Amino acid sequence: MFISFEGIDGAGKTTQIELLKNYLFKMGVEFISIREPGGTLLAEKIRTILLDPEISMPDRAELLLFEAARADLIDKVIKPNLEKGKIVICDRFYDSTTAYQSYGRGIDFEKTLDLHEFTVNNIHPDKTIFLNISLEESARRIRSKRKDRMEQSGDEFFKKVYNGFQELVKKYPNRIKMINANDSIKNIHENILNELKL
Repeated sequence: MFISFEGIDGAGKTTQIELLKNYLFKMGVEFISIREPGGTLLAEKIRTILLDPEISMPDRAELLLFEAARADLIDKVIKPNLEKGKIVICDRFYDSTTAYQSYGRGIDFEKTLDLHEFTVNNIHPDKTIFLNISLEESARRIRSKRKDRMEQSGDEFFKKVYNGFQELVKKYPNRIKMINANDSIKNIHENILNELKL
């Protein structure tokens, strides 16, 4: 099973992924947990470039770097572990790219989807957990955090990203499950387990 977690910054992905990992460990289920971009030597180097506030780049270069990191992660980590029967948990996947680069940056939606298909080579999340908080709550939760290059994109950009995630939930209701991330940590965890049927 391939599970991805999505949400704007501050939504609580890290906390909920840790709780899911602890649950699977106690249940004796084999799993791996990775992040995007990242998870391989190449992808981590690309991540450093993408998040470096000193580096500027065209929007299409940004999109292609995300896809390059993803291709390496798919071939070296995700596909081999799925073939071994392990659960794969990924902190962000291509829905983030669609929300940030298509809805946020304005890159053509269909071109982005075509790139996803080329990149993932028929490997798609079985379930995607979208942790939903408002932009205001996101800003409150991360206000003391040092901002990386993506986080410096401005309020208007993040409004588009947030609306993009909401559209994706509507487009893919069977795969993407929206969870209220304003609830208690315990309730959010239980809701996630219910959605994943674990």
